[in-house]
Amino acid sequence: MTDDVYQRYSLKHVINASGKMTILGVSKVSNTVLAAQKVGGQNFFEMAALTEKTGQHIAKLLGAEGALVINSASAGLALATAAVIGQGSEYHVYHPNAPRFNKREIVMPKGHNVDYGAPEEVMIELGVGQVVEAGYANMCTPDHVDMMITDQTVAVLYVKSHHTVQKSMLSIEDALTVAHKHGLPLILDAAAEEDLRKYVQLGVDIVVFSGAKAIEGPASGLVFGKQPYIDWIEMQTHGIGRAMKIGKDNILGLTAAIEQYLQDGPEDGEHMKARLAPFLTALNEVPGLTATQAQDGAGREIYRASVKVAADAPLDAKAVTAALKSGNPAIYTREYRANEGIIEFDIRAVDEGEMAQIVARLRQIMEEN
Repeated sequence: MTDDVYQRYSLKHVINASGKMTILGVSKVSNTVLAAQKVGGQNFFEMAALTEKTGQHIAKLLGAEGALVINSASAGLALATAAVIGQGSEYHVYHPNAPRFNKREIVMPKGHNVDYGAPEEVMIELGVGQVVEAGYANMCTPDHVDMMITDQTVAVLYVKSHHTVQKSMLSIEDALTVAHKHGLPLILDAAAEEDLRKYVQLGVDIVVFSGAKAIEGPASGLVFGKQPYIDWIEMQTHGIGRAMKIGKDNILGLTAAIEQYLQDGPEDGEHMKARLAPFLTALNEVPGLTATQAQDGAGREIYRASVKVAADAPLDAKAVTAALKSGNPAIYTREYRANEGIIEFDIRAVDEGEMAQIVARLRQIMEEN
């Protein structure tokens, strides 16, 4: 059946060595999750009750006051923005652009206003908010955030991601302290993070996760944290959130994925390093390549193969990644540092056989050019 789909639509097979990336469908889901989706897809529910009850169940699992399954982390940012502007106003739900709601500023570190596949600021603007950047591209302190807060500010936004500038940045705890000093909520974009309970325990008001990344659920998102913010976000699903609605199958699928994730957890760092070791050895045998182990830039327990393409190699790193993607299977890597001559391989969704295919393809590319 799998091969039939690739053949029917003339699609390439893909080896995903780039990580939990939206452009490749993010993650594989387990049979447990698929079973939950099947129940959802083949039955009817009172959707308001399904949304409420699964949210209550997830909140209890995470130790949060409230939770809501949505269709993506991006939707979570837009809905959270609209929620803190409207603050529970039903009028706002139906008139999000009304001039009576004149407090719309969301303060965030300048180095966090990144493009993760879409710009952070676009999601804020979708929620009819206005981004106010604090600090500089290479530095943001608590004072930088504090000085940008005015009587028009409705929240502080912090992005926990490898996409953001890491050096000389205030911590989540710092951002939380500044926000609460002014009686404002902290919205945390933690889309690809792995610890579902950590940020609630820190006291973050609104936490936004992707359902399909670390959790390995279906296409979905999760917002959780404190009341009344989660209630306000739920209200927004009847306004701008109507364009972002999630189906019953994926609500149940994500709920099952969260249960499974909390029970089993992600692959631990030591196991990942053990799987990585023979891959590194094989990569180092390819002419023109030097491979080393590298930890995730945001400090997560994720270890990757960092491959340096020699300056005198027949192709540079950008050309190598292009050649990898051009084949069938198409091999996708992390290309963020290709301009420095470095290619990273994320092995979380790569098995031993696929690692061998990657090494063979690299050898072919380097020896044929």
